[in-house]
Amino acid sequence: MAQRVALATCAELPELADDEPILLDELRARGVDAEPAVWDDPAVDWERYALVVIRCTWDYSWRRDQFVAWAASIPRLLNAPEVIRWNTDKRYLAKLPGAVATEFVDRERAWQPPDGEFVVKPAISSGSRHTARYGPGDEEQARAHVGELVAAGRTVMVQPYLDAVDEHGETALLFLGGEYSHAIRKGQMLRPGHGPSTDLFLAEQIAARTPDDAELVLADRVLDALPWPRSELLYARVDLIPGADGRPRLVELELTEPSLYLSFGEGAARRLADLVIERL
Repeated sequence: MAQRVALATCAELPELADDEPILLDELRARGVDAEPAVWDDPAVDWERYALVVIRCTWDYSWRRDQFVAWAASIPRLLNAPEVIRWNTDKRYLAKLPGAVATEFVDRERAWQPPDGEFVVKPAISSGSRHTARYGPGDEEQARAHVGELVAAGRTVMVQPYLDAVDEHGETALLFLGGEYSHAIRKGQMLRPGHGPSTDLFLAEQIAARTPDDAELVLADRVLDALPWPRSELLYARVDLIPGADGRPRLVELELTEPSLYLSFGEGAARRLADLVIERL
């Protein structure tokens, strides 16, 4: 009998996001009984699966405690529950090399907007939900944004807006099994004067990209700094943007439910399917 694998998703994407069925097809071609399953659907019997792979659970950020508890209840989960707990709160940035300067704001402290352009978002977030860009003249709106999030019991993160993203874009380096696989360029998404989005995720402009040496070196340093061997990770995505000095800065490390852009890396879906089968 074929072994069952679930690709965990959310209720808004019950059949997974656009790029994800490639992995389903690769697994099924190898005789694996793979299917999407909504992570918070009480009708799902998770014990029937030999392995659960988190993919499009993009609604977790406003129910993070529930999501972390669910992850801990799954006998065989990738990435592992301890990875999920650590990575779903972006305060991890303070522990990683090359991270963009980040200020964290919570109930315990007053906050004043910084000089220049900056980005405000929750420390527990996904898909750029509740994220916005501000600059001189937007102080009142920024204070209101921070105040609403803090009043809701959420920790807020404030980062300088790295304007290199406007032309260079963001480089996302994808690692499978701890090894570099492929990379993409993501275009700028946060427009000045636009308030925080409440959509599940913002539309992205994606293209294949060959990372430069500095980006590869920093991505390796980030993964080597983790509290577990990088080889234990089924997947990882390292998101970088050049700083004012041109050197890459870490803006996010995605180990929970990142888009993997498998169609932009030759053989990436095949390699990921092979890794899933190895873990089985």
